[in-house]
Amino acid sequence: MTAQQRVDRELLELGMRLRKNGYRFITPTPLTHERVMQRADRPLAKDQRDVFGWSMPFDKGLFSAEQFQALERAGILEQQGALWRSTVRWSSLNNLLFVHSAYPTSQSDAVFFGPDTYRFARVIEAHLQRRTVPVQRAVDIGCGAGVGAVLIARAQPETQVVAVDINPHALRLSAVNAGLAGTDNIAIYHSDLLASVEGQFDLVVANPPYMNDQQQRAYRHGGGALGEALSVRIVREALPRLKAGGTLLLYTGVAMLHGADPFLAQVEALPGTDFSWTYEELDPDVFGEELLKPGYEQVERIAVTLLTVTRN
Repeated sequence: MTAQQRVDRELLELGMRLRKNGYRFITPTPLTHERVMQRADRPLAKDQRDVFGWSMPFDKGLFSAEQFQALERAGILEQQGALWRSTVRWSSLNNLLFVHSAYPTSQSDAVFFGPDTYRFARVIEAHLQRRTVPVQRAVDIGCGAGVGAVLIARAQPETQVVAVDINPHALRLSAVNAGLAGTDNIAIYHSDLLASVEGQFDLVVANPPYMNDQQQRAYRHGGGALGEALSVRIVREALPRLKAGGTLLLYTGVAMLHGADPFLAQVEALPGTDFSWTYEELDPDVFGEELLKPGYEQVERIAVTLLTVTRN
């Protein structure tokens, strides 16, 4: 076992202990998180939910010596003066726990989990419940913490599930989360969309970044004028990889301009006659604080949308 594998094993065991102890945390938007933290002049963790959910600094004495050493072995501690802080947080989704980056997600390789993740999960679960034919092969593009891959793998244990991302940190955390969920039918690859994986799929899911991020962080920056470029590229590259009857579920966000949807304008002609598709707004107004940032001066709102495309 390599040094990195030992570290990841410690992280997996931490997740197991948290789950056994009944840990639960629903992750809010970054703005809500910020407002909650502003209620205290100097936030200091009182329990493990504060440490691993609210990403609060903590005194070393909050943990036993053995517990603290386990956190060190997991490689997730950073010191802040006389206090310490976890570099990861754990979020609940149904009866599952997922590890991802701590708040604030300022690092270029941060792995995000938040309200979009919960909506994305509901989209996948609803599709699997409606689907009458089992999924033989599925892929989660830009898997992040691996939520899409894990949900599919648990719902259909016979399915071959692939999780791909260009962020090595995301791949590591996806592997930990897959292990914690007890799945053994997920293969994880470093890939620019589908470039490193072969063959066709019955189900392609994606929850790509869709913001115009000045820092160009991997989990936020979608490219293009207003963050739409990656979502458009996923449609272009995923449709040829669908089997007959196969479906693409693309959960994304769109910056609406003057009452028009610039993402839809670019993709509505792509499916052609070989595909059937639907498009809907799941939430008409999210992340309103982004409208105050450079580049969004003409944006009226940011909507969360779902594009569903099925090969006939």
